[in-house]
Formats: sequence, C-alpha cells, structure tokens
Amino acid sequence: MKITRYITVFLVAAPFFTSCVDMDQEFERGTFSESTKLNILEQMPSRASGELYGLYNTIASPYPMGYSDAADDGGYPLICAFFDMNGPDCSAGDDGYNWLSTSSQWADRHDNYRNPYLRWALFYKQIKAANDIINSNDPATAKSLIGQALCVRAFDYLCLAPYYQYGPAEAPNELCVPFVDGTTNELAYARNTTKEVYDHIIADLTTAIEYLEGYERPSQVNADQSVAYGLRARAYLVLEKWAEAAADATKAIEVSGAEPYSMEDVKNPTKSFYQLDPNWLWGLKMTESMVDGAYQSWPSWIGSFSANAYSTGVQEYDRINVLLWSLIPETDVRKGWWVDEELKSDHLDGVTWSVAGVSLQGNKIATENVPDVKMPYVPYTNVKFGFNPSGDLAKNGGDWPIMRVEEMILIQAEAYAMAGDEAKGKQILTDFVTKYRNPKYEQYCSNFQDEVWMQRRIELWGEGFSMFDIMRLRKPVVRFNNRIESNLPDAFQFNLAHEDPIMLAIIPQGEMNSNSLMVQNPIGKEPTPGDGAGLLDGVTD
Repeated sequence: MKITRYITVFLVAAPFFTSCVDMDQEFERGTFSESTKLNILEQMPSRASGELYGLYNTIASPYPMGYSDAADDGGYPLICAFFDMNGPDCSAGDDGYNWLSTSSQWADRHDNYRNPYLRWALFYKQIKAANDIINSNDPATAKSLIGQALCVRAFDYLCLAPYYQYGPAEAPNELCVPFVDGTTNELAYARNTTKEVYDHIIADLTTAIEYLEGYERPSQVNADQSVAYGLRARAYLVLEKWAEAAADATKAIEVSGAEPYSMEDVKNPTKSFYQLDPNWLWGLKMTESMVDGAYQSWPSWIGSFSANAYSTGVQEYDRINVLLWSLIPETDVRKGWWVDEELKSDHLDGVTWSVAGVSLQGNKIATENVPDVKMPYVPYTNVKFGFNPSGDLAKNGGDWPIMRVEEMILIQAEAYAMAGDEAKGKQILTDFVTKYRNPKYEQYCSNFQDEVWMQRRIELWGEGFSMFDIMRLRKPVVRFNNRIESNLPDAFQFNLAHEDPIMLAIIPQGEMNSNSLMVQNPIGKEPTPGDGAGLLDGVTD
C-alpha cells in the first residue's frame, strides 16, 4: 500500500494554484481554437475522428485536469461521486483519508477549492474539443462524426446546467452557465439563462439524432442514435416535457435493442458494473494500462475490490445511507448490492477475490484483513460495482456506465405517468421491477413520481444521478430523520432545503478572475450537523 496518508487532509481542502488555472484557461470555456489544428482537421477527417476518440478517453483517464498528485482528479466517474456525495444516499468516512469529504460536507461551495474547478473545467474542456470537431467538418461528409460531437457537447451541458441553476420549469430566466459553441473568438462569455441553455441542448440533440441515422458504432464508447435519444429524454425530464421524455426514452430502448441486467447478473460482482455490458447504451472504457494503478479512478473510491485503493487500503468504502437501504425489501435482488450491518451479502457467495497469493471466498472478502492491501468492510459497504477476476486488481481498470437501459425504462415510467397515463407508467415500472429485480414488488410510496424516484435512487445508486434528481424534483437533501438512525458520520448528518442558496454550485475563482462577464452564484452558509431537522423527502420519511 503506497497511499501517502499524512498529506491527505491538506490536499482535500487546498486551493488550486493560479498557474494551473491559467494553463487550462483555453479549455475552460472552449473559446481559443488554434488555426493550425483546425486546418489539419479540415483537411484530414480521420484526424478529427481521432480527436473524438481522444475526447472519449479524456474523461475516463486519471488526472484529466493535470492534478497528478490529487486523488480526486479522476475524470467523469469521480465527478459522479462528487454529485452523489452531495446527496443523501452515499457516504464514505469522516477522516483524513477521504478526499471526497469536501462534497459530503458541502465544503465544495468555496470558489478557490479544486473541487469546483474540476466540476467546471472538465466539461468545458470537453466542450472545446467537441466544438473543434463540429466547426471543422462538413456535415455533407462527416455527419456521424459531428453527430457524436453534438452528443458529447449536449452531455457536457447536462452535466453543468442542473447544478448551477434550478431547473427551467422553476427558473427559466435565471442565469445558468455560458453556452459556448466555438464560433467566435470572444475573450469573455456571460451566463445564458436556463431556458437558453436547454434550448441549445435540445437543438444539439435533435441534429445529432438526424446525423446519426444509420450509424453503426464500433463500441458503446461511441455515441450513436440511441445515446442521442437517451440524452434528449434526460433533458426533457428536466424540462418537464413528459410526453417528449417518454417518447425519446422509448426510442432509445428500441434503437439500442438493450435489455436490463438480469437478476443473476446483478447478484454476481464478477458479471456486472465493471465492463461495457450489453445493457449499457453508453460507457467509458478504462483499461488497466490506461489507469495503471492510479488512485484517481473509480475502483479506488467507489469500488470495494481493488488491491490498490483508498476504499480498501484505508477503509474508505462507499456505503449507502441506511435510511434508503432499510426500505429495500428482502425479496429485491438489489438489497445485496450492499453488505448489511454484520458485513454479509449473498452476492458474495461463490465469489473468489485473489491478490498476491491471497484468496478470499464469499463473505470473507468482507470480513478479512489483508495487511497493506485490504481492510474489512464497514456496514452497508457497496459490492454493486464489480471486478474482473482474471485481471490485476492492483491496476484499477474498470469501465464506467454513462447511460444504461434501466435509466431509460425508469424515465418511461415517470414520464408516462406525469403526462397523464399513470396506469401505463405503473405497468412499465411493475414489469421492470418484478422481472429483473424483485418478483414480489409492491409500490411503497403513495405518490407515483416519488415511487419512481425511490427506484432510481436504488437502481442508479453511485452512478451520479443523486443531485440531478433532487434539483429537478425540487426535493430537499434528507440524510437523517426520526424513523431510523442514520449510519452517516456525524459531520455529514444534516439536511438541506431545496431553496437553500448553497444548493447551487459555485463557479471557480479562476473563471471569475479571467472572465469579465461572469457573475457568481450566491454562496450559502456551509451546513453544520443537525441542520434541517424535520425536513422530509417523501421517500425515506
């Protein structure tokens, strides 16, 4: 175990250096295209294709923003962890080893911390690369290439807009984020309104759907028409355009031909959630050579099986809040995605974990200590995210889902019901859960939209959707209540009202300093333990 333990607390909260911010300014807003590079792209479409594949790899690789000494610069998967640690259902420890505690404590609302910079700059870096491809290729000869870049740009804005402003149905004319398409050389950009940003997202995806007609991708790393429909379904969900969301989710399922993970698949950590599976409409490919043991990777933080990680090495396991776990019926196969208070899960039955001559079988994986490699699990540690039993577990390889067919089914259920056909929505949800997750499923919440939200919280746990749903549903963040004692660390036990100013993400200081037109979001008061007592969310009450 090579983890440098004594500097972790300092680095989690340390402001990023100005020189690092300046070096990356051209990527943050996607505005400074290099003429030589664009000329090459115009003359060599294959080079543009290479740029796009490089774009897909960038957000999957460790330290895409250049913080090679920072264990939280891990690309999109770790930004998913930031989003989920802000929410009510995910947590790790409250100690000096947890680089994600900034998000758990909501200390990520400081504009000079690295965390806000990573959330902002990674997506604008991708937007710049997408813009280069969109603006340097002719649709007459490169439709599928441009269509993919449009998907990526829309995806990036869907990773920004829901967090920097309330939804367009709630705050259509409030300032959101700047929409930059790379067609001008302006040195400063103002924030667009929420409505304007989502208008651009829908326009990008509508064109992408047209351009990707008939395109057959080489792998699920590439966006195809099913991805474009799926992203537009997400956007319509936020816009509360329910009929459109249902129609697009249905098209995404039809075009992809994907089927959900079976009950047997999700029972076995060596068969799910570590590779590009057929039920993934879109995902990131993260080979062992690409990651090469880096702590800046999802297996090091979100997984529980790495032989070279913060999760296993210093017991920073990603765990579920018992408020949600206690509501999952025993007959639901997903109950075993987490060990119980006695560190048991039947999903470990028959599983062998082998590292450096040590082999553990079954629940001994959870309970045994392997010095300098793996500490025992803590109650409610996740075993959802699996591992390749034939791979080198110290390498931290493992693919990451961006979009699964299960998400599309849940969008269908919610959207049909909210569009007025609740019977159809209920039937879709019931068919999915009874066939693939819980044969004895019964609706738990009296409100059907809350019921779908509960299923999303369980099914998509750890995949980055927690705050996306809270913001669009106008829900509070509820981490503790009087029904059952929360297992979250005391420092993370607070609730936040939906209208609390701290709910909006903060624009990083580097952007504020370099962009004369930028306006900051209000900076709310950082919560303290016990805040928000009495708040309820309609699911975990």
